[in-house]
Amino acid sequence: MDTEALRSFVRAAELGQFQHAADELGVTQQAVSKRIAALERELEVRLFTRTARGVELTLDGQAFLPHARSIVAGVERAITAVRPGSRALRIDVLGLRSAQAVVLHDYWRSHPETNLDVVTLRVNDPRVAVAAVEAGDIDASFRTVTDPATLPPDVQMIHAFDSPLELLVGPRHPLASARRLMPPQLRKHRIWVPGIAPRSEWAEFYDQLATDFDLRIDAAGPHFGDEVLLDTLADSADVATLVGARDRYIWPTNHDLRRIPIVNPTLAYPLSLILPRTNPHPGLRGIITHLGSLPALPETVWRPTWATTPRRGDSDIASVRRSRPHKR
Repeated sequence: MDTEALRSFVRAAELGQFQHAADELGVTQQAVSKRIAALERELEVRLFTRTARGVELTLDGQAFLPHARSIVAGVERAITAVRPGSRALRIDVLGLRSAQAVVLHDYWRSHPETNLDVVTLRVNDPRVAVAAVEAGDIDASFRTVTDPATLPPDVQMIHAFDSPLELLVGPRHPLASARRLMPPQLRKHRIWVPGIAPRSEWAEFYDQLATDFDLRIDAAGPHFGDEVLLDTLADSADVATLVGARDRYIWPTNHDLRRIPIVNPTLAYPLSLILPRTNPHPGLRGIITHLGSLPALPETVWRPTWATTPRRGDSDIASVRRSRPHKR
């Protein structure tokens, strides 16, 4: 059944004139008349009788009106449920303790009115996250496709922020007393990063990092979670791991773990935001503005060759603004 015909019928019944209904709906009186005539043919009843003052409902029209109102209201609710800005902004992050989640939480604390839904797709292949954005299952994803040429034409990827790495060690590790470390000092030390999955962006990141600085990075054994990793570091005199400076880790006080910044150069894990090229959720503009306001890293920074170009200021924000449709 034509919902526009139902809407025309309801407004004509409430206003008592086809012309008034047409004016409110932004169409001609002839269009309203045709819609209602088509509706009467479909129902095989007359819904209105003409009077000197306009139109009045027939008995069949009176019986049909409450049901038509219900259908029109249901359609409006359905449209509102999926219209960008009328529902929660749904963003995928790698984990709820990851730097992306921490940055989003900081944004939300400053903008508590934001209707935000933070999810974790729990997939390693960023192409799966791209497909979820393309399908509309999520509004954006903090993932990186290392070959942007493979992105679908209706999906874009912009630089979000860079996460500087720190070395995380236990109190008996040879580097535990250092206040800062340079990459050459990490050579010959075992850096254990469990959970490096094939086809993941972080697999390519650690491969290039190990090659460029001659580091001993391995992902031996199953990944039993962060708690087991932290327990291992606390008990070990020769195992370290790499973590993002904003990543949130919590351990017992007696673990006495140390987070040591890496400098000259700072090792930066590049984070990107994948979102639709057209009609992105309006809430993304505020998120992207917040990302652009994050402190910049020092000038001496190492990034993998596939890192998206950091763009400060309003360039990414403007691109999102331009892709939004104009209101009518």
